[in-house]
Amino acid sequence: MGLAVIGHPVGHSVSPQMHNAALAELARTDVRFAGWRYHAFDIEPDRLPAALDLIRGRGFRGVNLTVPHKVLAVGLVSGLDPGALEAGAVNTLLLEGAGWRGFNTDGYGVAAGVLEDLGIGLKGTPVVILGAGGAARGVAVECLRAGCAGLWVQNRTRANLDSLLAHLTPLARGIAVRGIEAGHPPEGFPAGAVVINATSAGLKAADPAPADLSRFAGVAAVYDMIYNPPLTRLLIQARELGIPCANGLGMLVHQGAKALEIWTGVPAPRTAPVMRAAAAKALGY
Repeated sequence: MGLAVIGHPVGHSVSPQMHNAALAELARTDVRFAGWRYHAFDIEPDRLPAALDLIRGRGFRGVNLTVPHKVLAVGLVSGLDPGALEAGAVNTLLLEGAGWRGFNTDGYGVAAGVLEDLGIGLKGTPVVILGAGGAARGVAVECLRAGCAGLWVQNRTRANLDSLLAHLTPLARGIAVRGIEAGHPPEGFPAGAVVINATSAGLKAADPAPADLSRFAGVAAVYDMIYNPPLTRLLIQARELGIPCANGLGMLVHQGAKALEIWTGVPAPRTAPVMRAAAAKALGY
């Protein structure tokens, strides 16, 4: 049975090592998983529709989507899970009949990663999200669902920021949702917030930090969804300022374990430890 991750680029991903380790562990006690394998495909955005059709035709059961496909894929699926519908982005596809059903496990992954690595739950916590792309959408919806104490979104492109804010406002259920102009301190910002980087700034060594943490007073913790490299400029600044911080390894593991649960029915907490060990080994942590 085939599974895959699609991205552009995708060479940095350790999802194949992580998922194949979990599948091998499952196969030890359940022969149904003996032939399951997880692959990585580098697909440019304009080739995504054809690629999904080809993968479906070859009998793959599931697909993960990473940058830059999470929003684009929404229009290519035959159905959406409620969480993906609210997020307006998908990162997991399950073959159902003749089409794909879309899910979003990013929010689950971040919530579990922040709790595991920083000891902070999203409920009752002010949250700042850096970025307004597909990854940010899933995280923002999860924060609102969890009952965060307020949500601030910062993005360099005002049009994308306004689009995300318009999307989130009907889902806020009384929670304040505000935009932040890049380079400016947020208005009405309370102490004790968690800053979550959902941008790609940091994937390359030369990338600048997506925000200046010194502009955010009283930050409780910083979580960078990037896991490779393990220490980005944002996390370096957090350490210099004495702010507890963590990279996105936990998020990677937990969103992946939830995706595997969708494909196999095996509960995510069962496979997460194996997946974390495999990912950490592949990254040389």
